[in-house]
Amino acid sequence: MNPLVEPAWLAGHLQDPGIVILDATLPPVGVTPAVDTRTRYLAKHIPGAIFFDINEHSDHNTPLPHMLPTPEVFSQSMSALGITNTATIVVYEQQAVFSAPRAWWMLRTFGVPNVLILNGGLNAWIAAGLPVESGELQRPAASFHAKLDHAAVRDFSQIQNLITEHAQILDARSAGRFAGTAPEPRPIPSGHMPGAINTPYTDLVVEDRLKSPEQLRSVFLEKKVNLHQPITTTCGSGVTAAVVSLALEIAGAKEVTLYDGSWSEYAQRHEAIIEKTR
Repeated sequence: MNPLVEPAWLAGHLQDPGIVILDATLPPVGVTPAVDTRTRYLAKHIPGAIFFDINEHSDHNTPLPHMLPTPEVFSQSMSALGITNTATIVVYEQQAVFSAPRAWWMLRTFGVPNVLILNGGLNAWIAAGLPVESGELQRPAASFHAKLDHAAVRDFSQIQNLITEHAQILDARSAGRFAGTAPEPRPIPSGHMPGAINTPYTDLVVEDRLKSPEQLRSVFLEKKVNLHQPITTTCGSGVTAAVVSLALEIAGAKEVTLYDGSWSEYAQRHEAIIEKTR
């Protein structure tokens, strides 16, 4: 299934009672001063959209960034936002493709069957001549019941096994970070897992939109990725890994999982093998 929708589709469903629109823009890592994406949301957003703060709705009991919280905590936070499991949720971000797929993946992994992504985000909405509004918007509290799909998530132990089994692991980080020739934005060494396939998420995007299914299949074919076999995605902190997961689904892959701890966890484990390209 292709979960992308165009601005014209969303414009035609803005008044549907079952639609929930989320601005899920994360500030980019390593940018100083930090980008205040919530303030940008308050200044300009799609009518009816509420702000989905990925950091706020992640696990605060671990030093690792953006980790999934417990189902109980996620249920409470989504209920407070006025989101139900039965809603059709449309996620977008303010600029280029980066964090909206992470919100898409989180919601699906916690049991929401109908999660869509606005192709091109807010920029495409505005370019289509569609209206925006400003200010905070709150929905009435609702009832959300999260059920974690354990099969969608991989942890460090499972990644170690996948490496041993020479399974397909796609790393969404830049070529320099993957090779070990460029630094990480966090205080950890760069490099990559043995056998991982470098698939920079930026290679999957053109003009702030994901490439077409045919173009995505060509990218994966060039990297000798077998879409008919299981694939695990990873990145720096589990955010852009979701971009690759989304692209894989659009390209037709059937069994895709995501390593939630990603490089932020892996590179800190003393037993982890880190390879560099010379």
